[in-house]
Amino acid sequence: MNTADYDYDLPHEKIAIHPPEIRGSTKLMVLDSLTGEILDSHYANLDQYLEKGDVLVLNDTRVFNARLFGFKPNGKKIEFILLEKHDVDIYSQNIAKALYKGKIKIGEVLNIDREGVFTVKILNILDNGIVELEFSKTIEENIKNYGKTPIPPYLNRQSGINDEIRYQTTFAKNIGSVAAPTASLNMTPELIQKLLDRGIIITYLTLHVGLGTFLPIRTEEITKHNMHSEFFHIPLKTLDIIRNQKRLGKKIISVGTTVTRTIEYNWEKVLDNKGKEDLIGEANIFIYPGYEFKVVDGLLTNFHAPRSTVLMLASAFAGTDNLKNAYLHALENNYKFLSYGDSMFIV
Repeated sequence: MNTADYDYDLPHEKIAIHPPEIRGSTKLMVLDSLTGEILDSHYANLDQYLEKGDVLVLNDTRVFNARLFGFKPNGKKIEFILLEKHDVDIYSQNIAKALYKGKIKIGEVLNIDREGVFTVKILNILDNGIVELEFSKTIEENIKNYGKTPIPPYLNRQSGINDEIRYQTTFAKNIGSVAAPTASLNMTPELIQKLLDRGIIITYLTLHVGLGTFLPIRTEEITKHNMHSEFFHIPLKTLDIIRNQKRLGKKIISVGTTVTRTIEYNWEKVLDNKGKEDLIGEANIFIYPGYEFKVVDGLLTNFHAPRSTVLMLASAFAGTDNLKNAYLHALENNYKFLSYGDSMFIV
């Protein structure tokens, strides 16, 4: 199975560069994974495609201001994006790992502020564009004073005040992600209330999203790709809800690939009715066509970038031919792609 099989032409004008003016006003494509049938709808109508007792699982992670800039004595700017939080509280510390853009040397010290009170030292340069940094102040102080919203690099613009609000779900709670769980960026309090009124059960888990989720695969063969690990926490309350409703024959709907990977990575423990503890750990599951889903019955997700792991997960759930046809339909019918774009509900 080749990575090239999951490549396609995505014109720049089809990418949503900014969030919609009104949160929740995006389109929703409903795709039947059995028949391939496509229905054009709107995100705000999601409740119409669920039944009483179905479970909607959301990722309540919160994006932090992970983008920082360091300045050399000659004024040249180096960009750093701190990596996602795992089980260690990095915010009270002053050493962290980050992706970087620019030319740096081990031992260099860069200013973050004009006065040189906030500085960063290059401790080590690692593989895959990652660097180890030592800050003069805590991570928390740096991101509070100088951190920027880590909007995706393909947007080709600086983040603004609007991104601080819109590149965050309305229910974001547990801080630790450097990329948003984008399938729920258009989930509004009004829609949540509509879903609850219809008898849909809403519950939450946490997976701190890393940039590796959305980066293109660089290996020719899919199976040679090494999936990164991300921290997860599934509360016992959520586990009990999934177990009970699954036993009653109701559908478990993942809002996003992050939720899907978290649940499917833990599927045996999720379905273990004798389990009486929260599930906490690191998930590195790579889902691609051929995978048989054990727990998730429906997937709400965005339109993904070519050659990405999330595109392959969606393809595994929808069926490769079905997803290709759906993406062609989306391109021909003015759907917007990627993080700030429209969504697809695969059933």
